[in-house]
Amino acid sequence: MNQVKAGTAVRIKQLAAPPEVSHRLRELGFCEEQQVRLVSTHVNVICQVCNARLGLSHQLAETILVEPLPSATSATSATSAAATAVLPVA
Repeated sequence: MNQVKAGTAVRIKQLAAPPEVSHRLRELGFCEEQQVRLVSTHVNVICQVCNARLGLSHQLAETILVEPLPSATSATSATSAAATAVLPVA
């Protein structure tokens, strides 16, 4: 996921993290086939998933394999009031 440009909508295809980390990601909404929009890729990777913004380390983002969505479905509002959380790498 960390190779995708900010503003791009993607679909999660596979979580390649250790089982306990993958389980936690799924609890947060990072499930296979879930649509996610990359908000920022500076210090951390900030994603919008399930109307919330979550921050992931670049190392953790590497374990989330995604595919780009067609541009027609990638128009997602960035103005939602959402909390931001940074997840540590286990």
